[in-house]
Amino acid sequence: MKIIDIKTTIVNAEMRNWIFVKVITDKDLYGWGEATVEWKTRAVVGAIEDIKPLLIGKDPRDIKQNFQIMTKHGFWKLGVIGMSAVSGIEHALWDILGKSLSTPVWQLLGGKVRNKIKIYTHLGMGDMNAVYKDTMEKNKLNEHASALLEKGYKAFKVVFIPFTHHTNSIKNLDKVNNLMSSLRGVVGDEIDIMVDFHGRCASGKSAIQYVKELQSYNPYFIEEPILPGDNKTLLQIKNSINCPLATGERLIGHQEFEEIISNRIVDIIQPDLNHCGGLLEAKNIAAAASVANIGVAPHNPNGPIAGAAALHFACSTTNHIIQEVMDKSVPWYDDVISSTPVEREKDHWKVPITPGLGIEVNEKEAEKYPFKQEIIPTTDAYLEDGTVVDW
Repeated sequence: MKIIDIKTTIVNAEMRNWIFVKVITDKDLYGWGEATVEWKTRAVVGAIEDIKPLLIGKDPRDIKQNFQIMTKHGFWKLGVIGMSAVSGIEHALWDILGKSLSTPVWQLLGGKVRNKIKIYTHLGMGDMNAVYKDTMEKNKLNEHASALLEKGYKAFKVVFIPFTHHTNSIKNLDKVNNLMSSLRGVVGDEIDIMVDFHGRCASGKSAIQYVKELQSYNPYFIEEPILPGDNKTLLQIKNSINCPLATGERLIGHQEFEEIISNRIVDIIQPDLNHCGGLLEAKNIAAAASVANIGVAPHNPNGPIAGAAALHFACSTTNHIIQEVMDKSVPWYDDVISSTPVEREKDHWKVPITPGLGIEVNEKEAEKYPFKQEIIPTTDAYLEDGTVVDW
């Protein structure tokens, strides 16, 4: 079996352009992967085209060998653009291997380690305004949270940390406390609430101040209190708070996780299977984390193929604790796929039985949503005096 072509399909989903990757073989067999990156669509598609000549004629079932080719024969070290391209192709190679053996991918990744997958979603199940704007208003926040409980969810993530510089204000601290207090009062103590800081704090001390307002309400974890890269400050934050700390969505490859894992800087790592190098690289990261008694909660606000890949990873990874889901980010989310392995039952996913990743793209339907410039909410990230801050 040989690879004869690699194609991409772009599906505009408002805030993101989903990048679907199709690896085609000479045996009437193909695989699907996803390489979605916010606001970097054309760069990733270009990277896939650049990588394609390296793989034409190769056996798609030699996944690790092909990963080595993609990451070494291009000469330059790959960043998020290149590694996202690699990840999408790698997903598709696993899909081909599973189909060729009539076996679900999770069995090829080590077999089943649990009978169901705990999941969490966002307010509005991923609707952009619900996730990033309504969370700052108490009534809308509570309304969206109540709607999730009615749908059977028992865990969700909120993004309500104000844009913050190096110092904080009593006004902002009170706002965060009041929002969390109100939210906990509405959903009760049995619901898991994750708070995503989005790296909005410019200093460790301002992040610690926010966490101390939140920790009495028992957040499931605090995510990305500062931007990745400053591991000394991240460790300072961990040693100053009394709730689990998570990071990792913007890290790529196991090398970027190494210092965080070996020094136990966080309690939970969040590799994104679309960016970190794919399923096998994510398994390497998870294995290292397991030795350090660190849990894994993969980041995934992406499209349906990314969800399928995340499902198989979760089925076969012992220290996986919960999976992010944003499957209503657009109302037609399910229309662009004709089959999916993802089956939700209230607060969890079922283990799939279909071969490969188990997903099939409805290419004709996907063509209805061609590339266009995404909505970019980061352009709101200013302080009152015009200072540009992290979104």
